[in-house]
Amino acid sequence: MTNRQLLFLGLGLFGLVALLDSFFIVDERERAVLFQLGQIRGVDYPPGLHFKMPFVQNVRKFDSRVLTLDSPTERFLTSEKKNVNVDFFVKWRILDTTNFYRATGGQEIIAMDRLASIVNRGLRDEFGVRTIQQAVSDERNEIMTNLKLSAKSKAAELGIEIIDVRVKRIDFDD
Repeated sequence: MTNRQLLFLGLGLFGLVALLDSFFIVDERERAVLFQLGQIRGVDYPPGLHFKMPFVQNVRKFDSRVLTLDSPTERFLTSEKKNVNVDFFVKWRILDTTNFYRATGGQEIIAMDRLASIVNRGLRDEFGVRTIQQAVSDERNEIMTNLKLSAKSKAAELGIEIIDVRVKRIDFDD
């Protein structure tokens, strides 16, 4: 092969790579964010085939389905200063992709960690004003409703929508 043929082959390969890098596909279960040189240029593309500038723009995709944060058992103090072990889970999804990316760097693990701390703080507050009897039987639904309302506003800052918070189990300390 001559130098001229190698040059045309190299240019052809470069063109093919550029062409393949010019398109991206958004699935209906995803949210896509388009970046240009590290800055957000577009968010929430509809499902389908989309065009982008190769090598200058890149795309990150996030799951738009309902996700679950299943927290390990936590220990909380009641108003009687007695410990209870609480097992809970949270159903959530990404609501605002831009805020989600800015608050968490686009990482679900960071979002789950921050969401767990928000719910944990809310549960501490809710159990701190109730007796064991109230927490276990009488006001369990009220605890979950109050927790959901208080956590929603804080989670909205992360670009997250809390769909449901459930206390699975409340046990006494050993």
